[in-house]
Amino acid sequence: MKLLLAALLAVATLPAQRTVREQTNAAANPADDKKPNNPKIPDVYAVDGQFDRIVTLRFKFGADLLAGIEKIVKDQKIKNAVILSAAGSVRGYHLHQVSNRDLPSKNMFEKDPTAPADLISMNGYVIDGKVHAHMTLATPDKAIGGHLEPGSEVFTFAIVTIGVMKDGVDFTHLDDKTYR
Repeated sequence: MKLLLAALLAVATLPAQRTVREQTNAAANPADDKKPNNPKIPDVYAVDGQFDRIVTLRFKFGADLLAGIEKIVKDQKIKNAVILSAAGSVRGYHLHQVSNRDLPSKNMFEKDPTAPADLISMNGYVIDGKVHAHMTLATPDKAIGGHLEPGSEVFTFAIVTIGVMKDGVDFTHLDDKTYR
């Protein structure tokens, strides 16, 4: 009995390990993944606008990067914005990258809650109040980047700067893979 209790205690105190999983992201209507490009939608288009203000977020030890950005976006009623930069460090990370070349798209999710890293950069958008952030991290052995997911916990501190767009800017289709 003592041996079983010791084994259970040892397993319970093991640090969390890195996990990797792939997920297919079919469109809300799977037929949209098979449709050809619409010739009426240009290959590239521009959205003109100006920043209304710049907001700089400062995160303390233990804070979740994505949850903090989402909280400020909600509290400050930010509709459309550009994530301009970030710096700091994390105690662990959770992100995903695209992992295939054809529709439906697939993402590879990577999570390592025990891997400290420097936060080298962050960019992305707030589109109609929804955060779409990408970050780059560095360790002594590698650099890694991808779409920010819940579970990237701040180590020493983190700073994220967001340029809030003036009202009237329409970012609706910027990250809509079916708008093609």
